[in-house]
Amino acid sequence: MSPAILVTGGAGYVGSHTVMTLLERSDNSEYEIVVVDNLTNAYRSDGEKKPEPLKRIEEMTGKNIHFYDIDIRDKEGLNRIFSSHNIECVIHFAALKAVGESVEKPLEYYQANISGTCTLFEAMRKYGVYKLVYSSSCTVYGEPEKLPLDEAHPTGRGLTSPYGKSKYFCEEIMKDLCRSDPKWMIISLRYFNPVGAHKSGRIGEDPSGLPNNLMPFISQVAVGRLKELLVFGNDYPTIDGTGVRDYIHVQDLAEGHVKAIKLFKQTEFSGFHAVNLGTGTGYSVLQMISAFEKASGKKIPYKIVARRAGDIAANYADVSLAHRLLGWRATRTLDDMCRDTWAWQRANPAGFRS
Repeated sequence: MSPAILVTGGAGYVGSHTVMTLLERSDNSEYEIVVVDNLTNAYRSDGEKKPEPLKRIEEMTGKNIHFYDIDIRDKEGLNRIFSSHNIECVIHFAALKAVGESVEKPLEYYQANISGTCTLFEAMRKYGVYKLVYSSSCTVYGEPEKLPLDEAHPTGRGLTSPYGKSKYFCEEIMKDLCRSDPKWMIISLRYFNPVGAHKSGRIGEDPSGLPNNLMPFISQVAVGRLKELLVFGNDYPTIDGTGVRDYIHVQDLAEGHVKAIKLFKQTEFSGFHAVNLGTGTGYSVLQMISAFEKASGKKIPYKIVARRAGDIAANYADVSLAHRLLGWRATRTLDDMCRDTWAWQRANPAGFRS
């Protein structure tokens, strides 16, 4: 069997863009791509076998993607997949991901994100697969003690949401795994705030229900799906009182995962490595609104409402380790992020249901 990369949650936003990047890169041509997704955050048309993002990726690349509609907590389902493919490494995206929702539904988040990850690790160990790229989050840092955030910043302190706690707990499990067996090679990529869409405009962020993240909320207002943007708080100690975040183009983020996989091939190392993926620059909510209005030519009406549970005032990354270890840095600008988001939303006003 040909070697394969297993991508959990590969039909979701960051997962699908990473699958696209893997297939676009000729130096990954020897790998089959196997995607596992329970479609919590992905759309599939009635009667179709594959979710719409993967269908479009296959059309654009002319390559096949093996897809399995299972939950990563399905132990027997994972065993069938590992026994059917020659999986060499895993990119693990599958998780519930909304900070605010996690405060309301902590048990669901711990079940999906922690129990599911442990079940995946058991299957990997059973089939001798020890290389993992993990989709982590800057929320593991909690309330920043200093900015910019580097990987030496303490994690697990003052965490403000079950989502952030679930990512932190999973990282601690990975560290214990690596201490227990030197065969494990784990790169935990701590994302800041993914935005944007593929340059083709054919795949992008398509949240189910009301968006939990800023950029799809803005773009849905711009295209007329939503009446106005809700800005959660304007009394933070920031440049204009609104929350400041480090936004990174999803294609830059996807390329970071490809660099991590190349590191497995080029370098003999073991153990757990955490790496920030961001731009190193923070933008406020109002600055993001202004940039999107410029890119789209649309006025974005908004309303200031109360702060959202679990949110912090500001965070942005120190990304020097990513450059040193992975040879990676973000190259796309805020204008690129807004332009590509608008191109996706304008062409797909109802998302993948368009």
